[in-house]
Amino acid sequence: MKAALFGSLGLVALTVLAAPSGKAQPMNQDQARSGSGEASRPTEPGDKRAGATRAGRGKRARRLDVTPYIEIDQVVDAQLSPGNDVLTYTQLAAGVDLGITGRNNALSASVRYERYIGWGRKARDGDAISGIVRGYTAVAPGLTLEAGALATQARVENGGSALFNGLVDDDTRTNIYSVYGGPSFKTRAGDIDLSANYRAGFTKVEQSDAFVAAPGRAAADLFDKSVTQMADVQAGIAPYVIAPVGLGVGGSLYQEDVSNLDQRVRDMQARAMVTVPVSRTVQVVGALGYEDVEVSSRDAVRDAGGNPVVGRDGRYVTDKSAPRRLSYDVSGLLWDVAVMWRPSRRTSLSAHVGRRYGSTSFGGTLAYAPDDRSQLSVGVYDSISGFGGQLGRALDQLPDDFVAVRDPVTGELRGCVISLEGNNCLSGALGSVRSAVYRGRGIAMSYSRRIGRRMEAGIGAGYDRRDFIAGRDTVLAAADGVIDENWWVSAYLSGQLGSDAGWSANVYANWLSSTDALTGNVEGYGGTLGYYRMLTRRLRASVALGINGMTRDDALYDDYWTASALAGLRYSF
Repeated sequence: MKAALFGSLGLVALTVLAAPSGKAQPMNQDQARSGSGEASRPTEPGDKRAGATRAGRGKRARRLDVTPYIEIDQVVDAQLSPGNDVLTYTQLAAGVDLGITGRNNALSASVRYERYIGWGRKARDGDAISGIVRGYTAVAPGLTLEAGALATQARVENGGSALFNGLVDDDTRTNIYSVYGGPSFKTRAGDIDLSANYRAGFTKVEQSDAFVAAPGRAAADLFDKSVTQMADVQAGIAPYVIAPVGLGVGGSLYQEDVSNLDQRVRDMQARAMVTVPVSRTVQVVGALGYEDVEVSSRDAVRDAGGNPVVGRDGRYVTDKSAPRRLSYDVSGLLWDVAVMWRPSRRTSLSAHVGRRYGSTSFGGTLAYAPDDRSQLSVGVYDSISGFGGQLGRALDQLPDDFVAVRDPVTGELRGCVISLEGNNCLSGALGSVRSAVYRGRGIAMSYSRRIGRRMEAGIGAGYDRRDFIAGRDTVLAAADGVIDENWWVSAYLSGQLGSDAGWSANVYANWLSSTDALTGNVEGYGGTLGYYRMLTRRLRASVALGINGMTRDDALYDDYWTASALAGLRYSF
């Protein structure tokens, strides 16, 4: 699986780097599915419909930064609660950080492999891969290819709560992988603007599911893997071309196939749009259409006693011969009214309200960059998907010009990236790794700022609510109607001390609650502080301190806290 991941990350990079130049317009997957005015309005020349994440393409200075490295560290990890074990590790790592921008291409990536060797019987040997890749390339006039990949680790607790992972390698630690890609096409036929987009993605959680959290308690079913596909096509005429208003039509299809019990989400819609210019900076868009949304699955194989069968891999065995059963079926008219305000190239706001999924739906985006040193991004979302769909969507919305924020002790990714473009955080996409499909609603905010010539700062925060949907006559019946909520915050601050030294600090917190008695409430906290100094032009010495903790309201579990320290050397080529 890890070799396959390296292949996926490499393929993303090679695809972006090898393609020729041209001009194209990318597509925001969330907007394409929402039926909002921002997705449905006829786009204008130079308009980046993916919002602030894609702003500035074609205007950046050319840049090529590629930094491969090897690293050796000595790490001490002290358990503060519930025990007092002190474990020592030697950590060997190899990785690459790169950033490439050009007139029609961009790629940012941070990929790292670690091998840690435990000293003593209690310290386990192990390895880990972590990485994040985002990029695009214009392959022909009007045609863009876009791709991204993520590899990270998390602690999976209490029937599905996923939190950032510390150094300790135990049965709660799992690998999460996600990759996506696809083309976007835009052209003009006379007065008609035409666009089409396609995205395909794959997400995998390695943790075995159907495990029993405690003796005598029910099994918890965790997400395994899914394949997502999204297609969107639309045509429109801008205002004042043939009428004082703009006119458009469009359609979209979203499908996610989850391996657990053959769950499937299928969301189809067709819509007609009218764009009404209110002023030079304000437009109102109305959309009316038809939607058909279905969630279905099969049941597990049952034994003679009617109990679900669990395979050798720890997962429920799907009964392929059983008929597909609908757990959610909504079809009928949809409508949407959106207001868009774009007073300058540095500010854009869209907000919409309408009827989707058989009830009222809200959404919107705000992108504000008061100067070249700071930016604010806010997004409000509402969609039906599985864990893989939401994680892939969050990855798609990251900027393609960033520096990864990593834990200086473990080397793991820490929720956000450093960038002055768009939404910079993935934290809200974790939270829960239940296998059941859900309606996800929430808000995500990120703010980043360059302070002077030597410091970078950023913060991300958000709220995510998941209302789970499952067949009541299947093994997932216990998940139907469960509500998981995740409040999260992640912040970083880094700076330079002269030309040869620097420091970094980051903190995070998650507050997860669930109506599922098995899950309960879980809170995760952590923080790190790191310092480095260049010994030569390529050799760097580092020291770092970190603390991670987890608290739960379940009397069967103790609070868990560890403190870690690192000293190491890195050689960059």
